Amino acid sequence: MADPSTYRPAPGAIPTSPGVYKFRDAHGRVIYVGKAKSLRPRLSSYFQDLAGLHPRTATMVTTAASVEWTVVATEVEALQLEYSWIKEYDPRFNVKYRDDKSYPELAVTLNEEYPRVQVMRGAHKKGVRYFGPYGHAWAIRETVDLLLRVFPVRTCSNGVFKRARQVGRPCLLGYIGKCAAPCVGKVSADEHRALAEDFCDFMAGRTGNYLRRLEDEMQEAAAELEYEKAARLRDDIGALKRAMEKNAIVLADATDADLLALAEDELEAAVQIFHVRGGRVRGQRGWVTDKVEDVDTAGLVEHALQQLYGGGESVPREVLVPALPEPAEPVREWLGGLRGSQVDLRVPQRGDKKDLMATVQRNAQQALALHKTKRASDLTTRSRALQEIADALELDSVPLRIECYDISHLQGEDVVASMVVFEDGLARKSEYRRFQIRGFEGQDDVRSMHEVISRRFRRYLQEREQTGEWAVPEEDDPDTAAGGTRDEEGRPKRFAYPPQLLVVDGGQPQVAAARRALDELGIDDVALCGLAKRLEEVWLPGEDDPVVLPRSSEGLYLLQRVRDEAHRFAISYQRNKRSKRLTAGELDSVPGLGETRRRALLKHFGSLKKLRAATVDELCEVPGIGRRTAQTVAEALSSRTPAAPAVNTATGEIIEDGAEQAAGPVAAAPQTAPSQETP
Repeated sequence: MADPSTYRPAPGAIPTSPGVYKFRDAHGRVIYVGKAKSLRPRLSSYFQDLAGLHPRTATMVTTAASVEWTVVATEVEALQLEYSWIKEYDPRFNVKYRDDKSYPELAVTLNEEYPRVQVMRGAHKKGVRYFGPYGHAWAIRETVDLLLRVFPVRTCSNGVFKRARQVGRPCLLGYIGKCAAPCVGKVSADEHRALAEDFCDFMAGRTGNYLRRLEDEMQEAAAELEYEKAARLRDDIGALKRAMEKNAIVLADATDADLLALAEDELEAAVQIFHVRGGRVRGQRGWVTDKVEDVDTAGLVEHALQQLYGGGESVPREVLVPALPEPAEPVREWLGGLRGSQVDLRVPQRGDKKDLMATVQRNAQQALALHKTKRASDLTTRSRALQEIADALELDSVPLRIECYDISHLQGEDVVASMVVFEDGLARKSEYRRFQIRGFEGQDDVRSMHEVISRRFRRYLQEREQTGEWAVPEEDDPDTAAGGTRDEEGRPKRFAYPPQLLVVDGGQPQVAAARRALDELGIDDVALCGLAKRLEEVWLPGEDDPVVLPRSSEGLYLLQRVRDEAHRFAISYQRNKRSKRLTAGELDSVPGLGETRRRALLKHFGSLKKLRAATVDELCEVPGIGRRTAQTVAEALSSRTPAAPAVNTATGEIIEDGAEQAAGPVAAAPQTAPSQETP
């Protein structure tokens, strides 16, 4: 790693004007491109104490070996230059667009003598009207197929068109009425262009007047007894309405807007865009972004706008986003320059546009979840991830079984731990286990990790010893030869399978505690590592420097999924345990009394007060309660001080029977006996 102070520019050498800067590594490759309203304070912020920088920023400045900048006149020029450099150099620490594909659009080539309707991708061409983009090309073809009945515009290629003119016969579409056949002179060039312009007007949202005109013509034809013409116009109207139904009306007529929403986590972000033209959703697109730089939601919005409109996408009158870039005015000016008129860039606050933005947001969340699911379930990807982990940790073989441990508590109370298992890169939830920390009181993650690892592998050694795995297996003993991983009834043992890789959530201290626990038990055939969340570094026992996997590594992604799943499982158990402790009642700590029989007792007697006053014989009348259990319950309830009566805080009335109280705010008087905690 490079020391940023070795290439830090002199403070007076950095200008204060707007500009764009590039960080290069030791090989001269551009690794990051950024822009600034004032270069001096922005660049100076990168050369402060590394402890004060964001982890991703610290990694970037220690990877870089030099920095250079270019001064521009305005912030808008800086925005344009930044985008062009990101496209040119593809820096590794800038936001990457993993799904940066071109989307199909419906295009009408008005720059030709005989305009053509077709599906086009890529940069926009001058003189061509575009509609969309659409998620799939077949969606465009379905819409065009319906509209060609009413607007029989040419859809054939130039080669087919020239061939038809030479032979004097139209193509099949000309015979079935879905092309006006200008190739053979059925309509003139001006008449065909008028059809194309009507097609464009309809696609642009100006549908009401055209439909009303067709309906008037249909009524006139019917009045003049021209029923065939009226039937044809009726079918044309039906085709247009079906085409309109494919793009539901969501906003007021003549509303042209693009709505952009984000769903993000610490590592990735999904971008979704709805294109609304004429009040209808005409297209949708999206991509997934790696958050390889320190960027917030506003920064992601700015990058998404650059990606969307920098490649030639038409800019509508309104662009609605979840957060405004900082500063927003240069972005507005840049978009206005691309459009040729003012663009309203804002966050919707109320009404239909805010509701539609919520829909776009849900689509973004679903896209991110689907991306993670596909990435995790792909066999080739999982195999590559396991191999990358084995190579990075120098393992003899790929870790087919990975166990991960995490500690969770709330200010030192209800300390618990989780164990999650991944086999072949997929979660094996039936193998998950959870632990309560019993060896000490208070908050100490290192001691907790040592206790959990010790308990888990002590159980593993005990089960190996019980199944005779210490001895050489006999060939005629199928249970021993199979590994002894099942009990006498054939069920798999809980801790019989050792992992090939043990992962702990934490850095060097947690890894050292886990290594110490394994050494104390004499286990030396289980690989161990820790994943520190701050910098996503992989720590190995006894090593002073971590193993840093590339941000795009599938191996790192798998380790993060394992760590996050362990964290989720531990948090859910800790919250459940804390909730039970806070709501524990007098019957919860009675030994031998489970949830079903507690409910049966309360249902039979109606309240805890009546239950406390019941005799042993009366307790035995409850289904499922034997004499021994009844005696235990009676002794437990008689040995405790009864709770103070509940008080209705609205009326001040003392309620003698808390279980039979009516609606109303109720408070209990302080108890003299300490509350009981579920063991």
